[in-house]
Amino acid sequence: MSTSSPSFGPQAPSGCPVGAGGGAGAVRLSGASYQQTPTELYRSLRREHGAVAPVLLDGDVPAWLVLGYAELSYVTTHDELFARDSRRWNQWETIPPDWPLMPFVGYQPSVLFTEGDEHRRRAGVITEALEGIDQFELARDCRRIADRLIADFAGSGLTELMSSYVHALPMRAVVQMCGMPVSGSDTQQLVDDLRISLDAGEGDDPVAAYGRVGDRLRRLVKDKRANPGPDVTSRMVTHGAGLTDEEIVQDLISVIAAAQQPTANWICNTLRLLLTDERFAVNVSGGRLSVGEALNEVLWLDTPTQNFIGRWAVRDTQLGGRHIRAGDCLVLGLAAANTDPEIWPESYVGAENSAHLSFSGGEHRCPYPAPLLADVMARTAVETLLEQLPDLMLAVEPTELSWRPSIWMRGLSTLPVRFSPMAR
Repeated sequence: MSTSSPSFGPQAPSGCPVGAGGGAGAVRLSGASYQQTPTELYRSLRREHGAVAPVLLDGDVPAWLVLGYAELSYVTTHDELFARDSRRWNQWETIPPDWPLMPFVGYQPSVLFTEGDEHRRRAGVITEALEGIDQFELARDCRRIADRLIADFAGSGLTELMSSYVHALPMRAVVQMCGMPVSGSDTQQLVDDLRISLDAGEGDDPVAAYGRVGDRLRRLVKDKRANPGPDVTSRMVTHGAGLTDEEIVQDLISVIAAAQQPTANWICNTLRLLLTDERFAVNVSGGRLSVGEALNEVLWLDTPTQNFIGRWAVRDTQLGGRHIRAGDCLVLGLAAANTDPEIWPESYVGAENSAHLSFSGGEHRCPYPAPLLADVMARTAVETLLEQLPDLMLAVEPTELSWRPSIWMRGLSTLPVRFSPMAR
């Protein structure tokens, strides 16, 4: 592995690419209609194919989309059948090196792709590093960040929340956790490159962006080796498991990527519901639903990570009535599973129920206490905004809001709002 930029791809291709999950009726996971209303596609796929559907990824690469709650739970808790090492993929001979989804599937020495004892070792380091974060201190820090961000636009009576608040708050909180400066062009470049590598827009180069992320974090790890502090990176560097610098870099990418953008979109989707759904807004403002319960309901209804690649079949097997061949790729349809009518037959989602799959499941779910830390950031962001701007209103018609063109992340492109200006 180069120390200057990551190398993607498997070490040895296997299997035959023909027909792997892309049989008759396979649907392309792309297009404006899907990006704006994915739930309609999920319903259509369920009607036509059941709980496991053949789909086509970028470049018409075949895969399986797991839509059913029970089926997705089975996949994530049976690593012996559906594993994380992407070198098993039977499609590698057809994948170009600049494939847009390479940052998701190209094998890296990261906790995301490890298995068995090695995964438990790596995940254990992350868990202990995150456990060192005091949740009360994190809430205090997030409140301070929120106050500063709101102060920058509170006097205008109008702002675009996605750029001025929603993405900025978790970004600053996460880089502070990891021991980087809270602000500055270097930090902003890291966050921009993470977004591009995980959710590329038209004209973006996700592979190049991923390389820049690795380079920046290599410098951070080197700095913390020389001068450790009270932060996540330092705790990983000094951990007794003795991770190499490259292992720490790859695992930091996973930690930061999983914390910043999904948390931002979690905040976004909650605010959108508060501003456009009268039932939701009245329940929160009337005290019948706490902000924490509202955030939980959003994870069921509009989870920020819609789909995730994925798992690769270890051997031929059956799932949801489908014959899955060894090496086939399975995309985890987290959003589809959370809204599976088999578990919500009356379309009722209980805000108090936390059995959603938004943080995945099994050994490869988000490591404890990552979901709790994300909740602290999201809850503080929403509560502080509503407290300081109590008459916050959407500045456009709800139908004018548009979603980012992504099948992976669910978040708005912009969220313009207006409110009574506050005196500085």
